Amino acid sequence: MIKSFVALLAGITFSSAVMAADIVEGEDYQVIDNPMKSQAPADQIEVTEVFWYGCPHCYALEEPLNEWVDQLPDDVTFDRMAAPLGQIWEQHAKAFYAAEELDIESDLRQDFFDAIHQQGQRLTDEDDIAAFFSQYGVTEDEAHKALESFGVKSQIQQASAKMRAYQLMGVPDLIVDNRYVVTPDSAGSLDNMPRIASALIDKVREERAEAE
Repeated sequence: MIKSFVALLAGITFSSAVMAADIVEGEDYQVIDNPMKSQAPADQIEVTEVFWYGCPHCYALEEPLNEWVDQLPDDVTFDRMAAPLGQIWEQHAKAFYAAEELDIESDLRQDFFDAIHQQGQRLTDEDDIAAFFSQYGVTEDEAHKALESFGVKSQIQQASAKMRAYQLMGVPDLIVDNRYVVTPDSAGSLDNMPRIASALIDKVREERAEAE
């Protein structure tokens, strides 16, 4: 009885994980043909979430993704890239990069999502964004300056270039090592995206070990 119970638990554990050997190129993930150079240190594996504040799927992914990020090992660097795929997207991307510049994005992130998806706010007008930012220890004037800063404009240009280079037409996406892309369709579900990304992280480790 005990052996059977242990075997059952083992089966549950392994069925919830995705191993590097189990994932299939073109099905579980896509390969980027012309990847840009990673900004992460050479000993780190970079994972980037491509998102839009206005995307309901990105909003739904927040909880499982944050739980996954909290458990990432020390050799993995995680960041986010706001996708400027249209006028409204660009305003939200501007808000994201301005909030990062002001060092308040992590504080307001969930509230910004909630305001859009739970409270019906658009948050596409710069005055509205500046007023929202003022709740997090910055003045509206500081918010406006960040929203119109050269650094934020450069970040949006870089994000646009990456979207074109990687041929990304929607969100959310998880990019692993600037070479592999996981989408909700390829993963089979939003919840499964971090699992596929974990398997790709293992794949990158194996590739690096073989190259040494």
